[in-house]
Amino acid sequence: MNERADEAVLTADTEASPPVEEAKNPLLVALGDRVRNLRARRGLTRKAVAQAANVSERHLANLEYGIGNASILVLQQVSGALHCSLAELVGDVTTSSPEWLLIRELLEHRNEADLRRARIALGELLGTAAGDPARRRRVALVGLRGAGKSTLGQMLADDLDVPFIELSREIEKFAGCSVREIHDLYGTNAYRRYERRALEETIQIYSEVVIATPGGIVSDPATFNELLAHCTTVWLQAAPEEHMGRVAAQGDTRPMAASKEAMDDLRRILAGRAAFYSKADLTVDTSGHGLAESFQLLRSAVRETMPHEG
Repeated sequence: MNERADEAVLTADTEASPPVEEAKNPLLVALGDRVRNLRARRGLTRKAVAQAANVSERHLANLEYGIGNASILVLQQVSGALHCSLAELVGDVTTSSPEWLLIRELLEHRNEADLRRARIALGELLGTAAGDPARRRRVALVGLRGAGKSTLGQMLADDLDVPFIELSREIEKFAGCSVREIHDLYGTNAYRRYERRALEETIQIYSEVVIATPGGIVSDPATFNELLAHCTTVWLQAAPEEHMGRVAAQGDTRPMAASKEAMDDLRRILAGRAAFYSKADLTVDTSGHGLAESFQLLRSAVRETMPHEG
């Protein structure tokens, strides 16, 4: 940014008086600050940004003062004029400091294999998985509801002669009510806090254990990172139709109501979570297999990671 540009920015900004002060939305104020700072960093006048973004200068001024509730399309135009991503404009955490930006630049456009290696290396650098010698003896099963985590988990725990923990039951113990009541009374954020607490305590108490996790545990990156760092994770994979059929076989007919819509929702959930489930150490596909055969597949996969067990 050169001196002439600096001067132009300062002159242009002092020419337009701010509107009368009134109660402002903190989110809009923060957005306005980012727009103003990005514009200053690039040495652009408000007029220049407004012209490049194809919006009025007054509209841009209102945005900067925190009183302009711009549409997502307008924000996209403004981000283009400021030569930044929309994520940076709205406050993505990876834009909050120079170090974040440099790390993001290093990782951008890398393939999944490279990103996985980077994540594991970072975890080792920060003393997560590398510092937990019990990781190989804790087995955590992940996957959608109906994958067989509870049934197969109990069978695996019996075979390994270790405790079996169903994390949903531990969550209910902490909350003093059912999972459904936690969501209804306190909301999803509270549920995620109980889930994290239940996992941390289970890891602290048990050095040998089989854990059946809730299907949505991958929805919270911090909790899922904790799981990956301290447990050997196994994705119990199955076709959507098998997930639905198994849930119905357990006596829960709710997912079968309006079955086409339910199946569409299930497929979307699986598609959205599959990328996270695939980060598990092992994948066992139980599609087309009965209980006994599925257990043998799971048992063989897990015991291969425990060569001393024979």
